[in-house]
Amino acid sequence: MIALSGGIDSTLTAAIAVDALGAENVTCVSMPSRYSSEGSVADAQALAENLGIELLSIPIEPVFESALGSLESAFAGREADVAEENLQARIRGMLMMALSNKFGSLVLTTSNKSESATGYTTLYGDMTGGLAVIQDVPKTMVYRLARYLNAQAGRDVIPVAVIEKPPSAELRPDQFDEESLMPYERLDPILEAFVEDDRTLDEIVGMGYDEADARRVMTLVTGAEYKRRQAAPGLKVTSRAFGRERRFPIANRYKGF
Repeated sequence: MIALSGGIDSTLTAAIAVDALGAENVTCVSMPSRYSSEGSVADAQALAENLGIELLSIPIEPVFESALGSLESAFAGREADVAEENLQARIRGMLMMALSNKFGSLVLTTSNKSESATGYTTLYGDMTGGLAVIQDVPKTMVYRLARYLNAQAGRDVIPVAVIEKPPSAELRPDQFDEESLMPYERLDPILEAFVEDDRTLDEIVGMGYDEADARRVMTLVTGAEYKRRQAAPGLKVTSRAFGRERRFPIANRYKGF
């Protein structure tokens, strides 16, 4: 069972699941919110049709409104921020686990290695599940795999719109991943150098990368270790995966570079 947002990560996860298990054994769940674009909802539906899988639609707006009402007095006087964004992801995680309990299905999480590395994921939200299929797949590789899958199939199993649109968590208006992080073409090589190759800050800068970019990425990686320790086990793809092969201390002020 997969939460299918219409984005590239959940789309690739669903396609891999169908290849591994067969369409009859895969169920996807669309959980649109007030911030979900019409395009993303349509892309999820198109993928489900292309793969021949069941797609449940469970809008989260009623639950989100109820949760905001419950928190209204506690949040009074404060501007909306990441708390409200993460609340949506956690509602989705709750619903996915309810479906898992009811039907005995394994929930596949959809975070990629770039997100897991930098902590661009929500504890008890999109991290919820029993197996992280693409947790060791960097974002740039996610796109390459999507194009490869289409090429192998000889048709656009993964809709072209999914591949071409800017990645977004769609948890607030006009939200885009690369504005919160940096372009993945800059991010992923620094992650590879630091996480897989054990390069120091000086070595990474010596490879031609901007020092501010390198320092920021390395800080995000070390600071997100507490999240990764609570993540579902994932499939190993690269030369070094997080977990037993690459860990950092969980301690205040630890940088390690």
